Parts: sequence; C-alpha cells; structure tokens
Amino acid sequence: MPDALESLDLDALPAEVRAVVLAARKEAFGVSLLNSNLTSRNCALEESNAALATQNVELEAINARLEHFVKELHQLVYGKRSEKLSPDERQLAFEDLEVATAEAEAQSETIEMTKPRKKRKPAQRNLGNLPDHLERIEQVIEPDSITCPCGCGEMVRIGEDRTERLDIVPAQARVIVTIRPKYACPNKDAGVAQAPAPVHLIEGGLPTEGTLAQVAVSKYADHCPLFRQAQIYARSGLDLHRSTLAGWMGRISFHLAPVVDHLFKDIKSSSKLFADETRCPVLDPGRGRTKTGYLWAIARDERPFGGTAPPGVVFCYADGRGGKHATEFLTGFSGTLQVDGYTGYNALTKPGRNSGSVKLAYCWAHARRKLKEVHDRDGSPIAGDGLRRIAEFYKIEAEIRGKPAAERKAVRQEKTKPLIEAFEIWLKTVRSRISTKSRLGDKLSYIAKHMDGLKLFLDDGAIEMDSNVVERTIRPIALNRKNALFAGHDEGGRNWGRIASLIETCKLNDVEPYAYLKATLEAIAAGHPAARIDELMPWSFNRAR
Repeated sequence: MPDALESLDLDALPAEVRAVVLAARKEAFGVSLLNSNLTSRNCALEESNAALATQNVELEAINARLEHFVKELHQLVYGKRSEKLSPDERQLAFEDLEVATAEAEAQSETIEMTKPRKKRKPAQRNLGNLPDHLERIEQVIEPDSITCPCGCGEMVRIGEDRTERLDIVPAQARVIVTIRPKYACPNKDAGVAQAPAPVHLIEGGLPTEGTLAQVAVSKYADHCPLFRQAQIYARSGLDLHRSTLAGWMGRISFHLAPVVDHLFKDIKSSSKLFADETRCPVLDPGRGRTKTGYLWAIARDERPFGGTAPPGVVFCYADGRGGKHATEFLTGFSGTLQVDGYTGYNALTKPGRNSGSVKLAYCWAHARRKLKEVHDRDGSPIAGDGLRRIAEFYKIEAEIRGKPAAERKAVRQEKTKPLIEAFEIWLKTVRSRISTKSRLGDKLSYIAKHMDGLKLFLDDGAIEMDSNVVERTIRPIALNRKNALFAGHDEGGRNWGRIASLIETCKLNDVEPYAYLKATLEAIAAGHPAARIDELMPWSFNRAR
C-alpha cells in the first residue's frame, strides 16, 4: 500500500483526492518512523539486557566467593579444636580473609557503578579514626573561575566541603647537625666563648634519644628483631649493622635499670600481686643450641576493685624455673599472690620467711581449662557440668567488676559462696566414681588439690578469680620470642625483661611507649636527680611533656 501511494501522480488527481492521498502518505511515514524507533529501542534494550546478564553472572560469582570467605571465617572461630589455629596464626588468617573480602567488595562496587541505582547510605565499616594531634595539611581546590555567568561580577563564598584522608609517610631518617660557634676578643685580650656541648645518653655516638626509643619500641613492643630493623634501615641507605643496634639496646638497658628497679620496688609494696612465668630461650655458647631461661612476670592491677595504685608489671629473667627464683624476686613482698598452681611458688609460704607471710590464691581460669581440655576431646558430660558451674561464678564476677572491694566481698558471700559449696560437693561426688588415673580424674584431682586457694577470693574483695591480668602481659613476650627465636645470652634475657617491663607498664597505663622512652632517656641524659625518680615512672608520664 505505501508503494502504491508513492506512485500516484498527485497533479492528475482532484483536489479532494489529492488531500486524502497526502494525509495517507504522512500517516504511512509516521508509522514507518515509529517502527524504526521501536527497532532501535529494542536493539538498545537487548544490549542492556545482555550487559546486565553479564553483570549478574559476575556478581553471583563474587557473592559465592564472599560466602566462601564467611564459611572459612566461621571455621576459624567455631571449628573443631583439632582444626583451630593458634591465636597468632588466627590473626594472620583473619588479615588475609579481610584483604580478600575487601578486594571482592571493591570488584563488586566497580561493577555496580556501571548501572543506575538509588542513593544508598554509606556502609558502616571500620574506617579508623584520625586523632586531633595529627598534623593537618590543607589543600584548597578553587573552581577554574568564580566569575558569575549573569555578569554581576565575582561569586561570593558561602561555605565549603571538608574531607579528611590519612596520609602516611614512611619513617624518614634525618641528621641533627649541632653547630657551636666560637667567639674571641678581636684584641686577643680574652679567651674564647663557646656554648657547652649538649649531653647525650651515648656520648660521641650516632643516635639521638628518639632513635634509641624507636629501636627499642620496634624490638620489644612491635616484635621486630634487630636484624630485620637493620634491613629496613638499609633500604633508606643507612648502614646500621645489627650489632650496632644491639649495642645501643645494651646501653639504654643499663641506664634504665634504676627506673625498672624502682618500678619493681613500688609494685612489691602492694599487698596483692599476680605472678606467672614464660619461657625465654637463650643461646648456649659452646653447645650450638639454646637453653631454656624464664621471664618471671610480677604484676599489679587494682582496677578491678577500684584500687588507687597504678597498674604495672616487671619481667625478671632467670636461668631456671625453680622456687628459689620466686623467693629471690619477691623478697620484700608480703600479702596475696595470685598464681596458676605451679609448685615453685610454694617456697614463698614456708614459715620463717624474712619478708613476711604470703598467701597463694589460685586461678579459676586454669581450673576451667583443665575441664575444657577433656570436654573438647571426649565430650564428657561431667566436664561439661563442671564448666557450667564455673560459668555461673564468672557471671557474678562480671556484675561486680570495678566495684569497691567491700561490695565485691559482700556479693560473693551472698551469691558465689553457696555455688562454691555446691561445687565442692559435686567435685567430691564425681571424684568418688572416677579413677584418679583417668584423664578426667587427673584434672579433677588438680582442682581438688588447689581448692583452698581457689576459694580465697570469697573472703577478700581485692582478690580476682583468676590470674588473667598477668597472662595478658606475657603474651607480647611470646610474640617476641616467636619472631626473635631466642636471646643471645643470659644478659640479653635480662635486658629483654627490663625494657619490656617499661613498655608493658606503659600499655597498662595507656601511655604511648615511644613518647615515654624518648622523654625518659632525655631526662636521664640531662642528669635527672635520683631523688625524683618517681617522676620517671610510666604512670607519671605526661603526654604534654
């Protein structure tokens, strides 16, 4: 029909017919144009659908990958004990999973940016924070032109948008050049005037006190051995041999010894302490292997019962684990010592001790751990019942944490004591039915043996249920041991304990270790008087100093 309309000779047609034909031609053209537009739109929609189908396939693959990460994370946290990783291995696994998850999310966001979507609220993620003390470098970005398009002149500033991003510059070494001009009389009648040289901790040496503090914090707080630090400095063109760094650490250990001794004296003046010990492998010259030394941790923390003494910990090195070392280190202390049940501390309870009597409070966390080992391996209902009973003790403790000692004691007498008495009856009953040679019988015997010390917290609100306070302080020692493998000498073990004591006490008091060590080393170099050594304690450190 459209072809027939086009072939008609309009001039030969009457006017009325001509009008009808023209109208028909116009309508036919409109229909053709509409069909063409529809065809184009159909093609565009088909292409869009194909692109969306591809995106959906990619997003489904990403979602499947994220689901796999979730399953791996669930396995790390809730998997069987035989499949679980150590705390350090688990942290590394978490890091790798989080990196992989972030990469998958970034890929997903990139894909979704290509399709229109409604504005969403920003994701609630841990983006970190930017403390106020960090230097702010402002970059003002002005428009290309502020001339008003209407021709009235320049636009008026009505506000601004501010965004903050974290920029980290790798550690930069710099050289402090000290210049001391010399002045003389032009008539040569007088002597020469010159300012005295500033004092330094290592006279004539390369490092500033800040450098010494940085090396110490990297080794003892961040667990980066000296040979690795030497490699890091070498990338900046600094040839600092490991032996040089070790010499520096020996020097600051010597100068910090009076500070640590005073710290230990202050801690031992308390009547309630925690103690634990951890291995410190030491190279044994001539034998080509290491021997087992120990760092004995003596800690104080009165925060759980609102005490006034600041928290602190001291690590004492010994070449063994015998009770004689506990006796030596705790000379001058009398009161309650909370420990894990190791028999080496029994020497402190012997009659006639010069420093006074010591009562040993034992740790419910260790008692619980004994039952959990059996329950996780064998699924023992008896062990499970014991764990449930101990959990009731801890639930009450959580309610009174931080309360005054008198209030804690009152609550324990009212609520916890009946539960403990019921636990003792239960313990006696199940032990009568179980062989002491069995795995469970052995664990129950351990608890029964230490029950007097386990009950001590009921009569004193200043005593904790467990020794977790000191166990948390020795965890960094274990990390450092894993990275450094061993100390090179017994003296290295003592230096390790000395510097670690100050760093971990800083952490307990919410003090930044580098700032504290730097200020303390500068004070010592400047001749800080021994009579004011209290000012050098980590809890006395003022950040504004």
